Amino acid sequence: MIKKVPNPVDTHVGSRVRMRRVLVGMSQEKLGDALGLTFQQVQKYEKGTNRIGASRLQQIAAVLTVPVSFFFEDAPGQDAGLAGPAEQKSSAFIVDFLSTSEGLQLNRAFVRIKDPRVRRRVVDLVSSLGADEVA
Repeated sequence: MIKKVPNPVDTHVGSRVRMRRVLVGMSQEKLGDALGLTFQQVQKYEKGTNRIGASRLQQIAAVLTVPVSFFFEDAPGQDAGLAGPAEQKSSAFIVDFLSTSEGLQLNRAFVRIKDPRVRRRVVDLVSSLGADEVA
């Protein structure tokens, strides 16, 4: 049996749904309830396993209070001539990072730091810890 591979755009849109849901602090179950779906269906949308129809995407955008276009920002194949491979990888990395609970927690905590010198020291600390991991 041949396994069906999700379309990269469906996967991207799903990851953006997940990122926004996590950013607003909403569970899959709460999003599902707001849409009249099970949390399992929300999971399938977020993984790109199931394609999100236009009317459903509009519903999701309303619940998550973003324009529908939000879900297509940096989508594969979009503006291919304008952004080079490095920029595309960079933006994908940011989306992946912010889709994790650790990335989201780190981002929320970091933006609450008002002193630019302290922010710089945090960046230096994280950079040095990351360098230790690579070595």
